[in-house]
Amino acid sequence: MKKVALQVLVLGLIVMLLLTACAPAATPTAEPTKAPEEAQPAPTQAEPAQPPAETVTLVVWDQYARDVESEVMNQINKEFEEAHPGVKIERVVKSFDDLKTTIKLALGQPDGPDVAQVNQGQDMVAIVAGDLLLPLDDYATKYKWREIFPESLNSRNSATATGFGQGNLYGMSVTAEFVGVYYNKGMFEKYGWKLPTTFDEFTKLLADIKAAGETPITFGDLDGWPGIHTFSSVQHVLVDVDYINNFTYGLNNVSFDIPENREAAKIVQGWAKDGYFTDGFMGIGYDDSLKIYKSGQGALMITGTWAAGEFVTDTDQKFGNFLMPQKTVDTPQLAIGGVGLPFCIRKGTKNADLAAEYINFLVSPRAAQLWAEKGMLPAAPLPADYKVEEGTLLADQVAAWGTLLKSNGIGHYIDWATLTMYDTLNAELQKLFAGETTPEQFTAAIQADYAKR
Repeated sequence: MKKVALQVLVLGLIVMLLLTACAPAATPTAEPTKAPEEAQPAPTQAEPAQPPAETVTLVVWDQYARDVESEVMNQINKEFEEAHPGVKIERVVKSFDDLKTTIKLALGQPDGPDVAQVNQGQDMVAIVAGDLLLPLDDYATKYKWREIFPESLNSRNSATATGFGQGNLYGMSVTAEFVGVYYNKGMFEKYGWKLPTTFDEFTKLLADIKAAGETPITFGDLDGWPGIHTFSSVQHVLVDVDYINNFTYGLNNVSFDIPENREAAKIVQGWAKDGYFTDGFMGIGYDDSLKIYKSGQGALMITGTWAAGEFVTDTDQKFGNFLMPQKTVDTPQLAIGGVGLPFCIRKGTKNADLAAEYINFLVSPRAAQLWAEKGMLPAAPLPADYKVEEGTLLADQVAAWGTLLKSNGIGHYIDWATLTMYDTLNAELQKLFAGETTPEQFTAAIQADYAKR
């Protein structure tokens, strides 16, 4: 296939344009669109530390549990060990839910992980308030991380004891991500379906897919959080970026109980009622839903870029990706997105310098290349000579990421808004999908949680 230099597609889009991302750099405010700045060359990686006299074990917790992403992490760790004789990476893999519920306690233990991924938002705030994370600002200066990532991105991994999006830098993310719509290229070709350009066209497409006897949206909500992404994908069509920023950061006294959120709830409840989701979706886990979709069951799937690696391996299906269409073709694009869970350092570790060197390798061009080779969208710049094939799933996502950056359209995961919002959304959306509650009752319940922040 024809190839496009990733210096333009990724280094340009991910580094130059990230300056327009949504998070504030100091005190969180509704973020203005910023003109992209000149891209900076990726800094030279620091020389490895002198090999230790005896084996040093670095305990690392991550949530890259699925096959493809786990392969990437294993390769990264292998190459780091090879470059650091006498260093052993002890990798502990957690599911997101398990990581979320156990990480704070683990970080408080003297034998806890040296490096661990930490959920952003109020989870990070609570951990910072417990004085469990090491600020990374000095390491950011040493390794020139602020030349790799602009402050608008770093702020998503910054927190104080009372709020996030400000304060010290506590983590570095290795993947960029957004929630979009995957589509089965073979099925679209078979039925002659076209990619929708407006939300009305998307709604009509769902009806056409159902009429053809196919499952419109492959979906499994047993784990709860996929429902948050499905609802938020529709919500991000109906609200604007200022509302999403205000709600997530707790600014300007906004409410969740608004007409736009009630309409989004009505739409997704209608999808469930009309049979647009996988049959029995309430009892299907997320990983199983990926397998179902890879097998060719379902025309569409609403999920994040983190799943891309699964859709380019062990399947005879071909998939593409597009952003959820907005109300009109002229409406600025907005979608759930940001960066993956950051890698942080436990305060009190005896291996802080080595841990920082490990994180520096995680955001190196080499590590970024390993992610891209598996079809995953890296957050860090790739090597200048790396190329991506046009027409691939990765190329679709690179283009979509650039669109979001240009429109200042990277939204937020709304469960960041309060420490209990994740559980509240999971529970209330399950009731909404099951028809046990109304859209009005749903938004009122979420607002009740939000009002306690």
